Amino acid sequence: MTIVLGEPGVDGLSEVVGALREWQDDGAPMQLHPGDVGWFWRFGAEATAAAVRTWSRGGQILAVGLLDQPDLLRLTLAPDAQRDEELARQLVEDVTEPERGVLIEGKVNVEAPIHALVQDLLSKSGWKVDEPWTPLRRDLTEPVKDPGVRIEVVGPEQAHVRAAVQRASFDGSRFTEEHWHAMAAGLPYADARCLVAYDDQGDAVAAVTVWSAGPGKPGLLEPMGVHREHRGHGYGKAISVAAAAALQELGASSAIVCTPSSNVGAVATYRSAGFRQLPEVRDKYRDA
Repeated sequence: MTIVLGEPGVDGLSEVVGALREWQDDGAPMQLHPGDVGWFWRFGAEATAAAVRTWSRGGQILAVGLLDQPDLLRLTLAPDAQRDEELARQLVEDVTEPERGVLIEGKVNVEAPIHALVQDLLSKSGWKVDEPWTPLRRDLTEPVKDPGVRIEVVGPEQAHVRAAVQRASFDGSRFTEEHWHAMAAGLPYADARCLVAYDDQGDAVAAVTVWSAGPGKPGLLEPMGVHREHRGHGYGKAISVAAAAALQELGASSAIVCTPSSNVGAVATYRSAGFRQLPEVRDKYRDA
């Protein structure tokens, strides 16, 4: 049977999210998570479907890719397809040739599980390694301590607060209340929570969204940010601890996050919140 590259459409997103949930494993390297699709859902279901690619054989999904940007494909594979040679060769062809409708022309990046055969074949095809990222993981089998600040779970009535903290935490962010409502209407958000931390004056100082993949599976922090006017007071640690507690309540086995290694402050923040630093990972890129 041949491998088929496809776009799921809005109606097919539930199958894609289901596959991603099933593939999550604490013993696996950092990989595309249902929460990554859930965070992208802030742009709406149609835009999310247009950004997803699937590779299937005999009707079974073997790989899922999310075009975070037109020049960045975040890719993961079913556990038993990581070293599938036919699939790996098909993936390399599809991401290399713009006419296949995956990546655009020019400089492009592919993120894939570190031990997948597609990594080896991309290297053999002349793709290079990009800047390192640091994954971190916190085990959730032990109780999580109180974060030490007031934490509120965001509902529709607090969406404007969550959006404001996001914009104040990330330069160039255009996250709006409408984006939050679109995200919250998405399939993955059924297993997600948005949290906001407040200081003693009642100001919203940090926020995070956490995504469960189901009981006994690793949950994701995406994104976490501290208001630029309230940095240096431990709020990043506090909201990260609160995120771990929320994922524990959702039944997650661990909490995972990934940040550029160059962002040493973020790495230090997560470590202070009980996250263990894992070996660095790198995208593959092709020059223009």
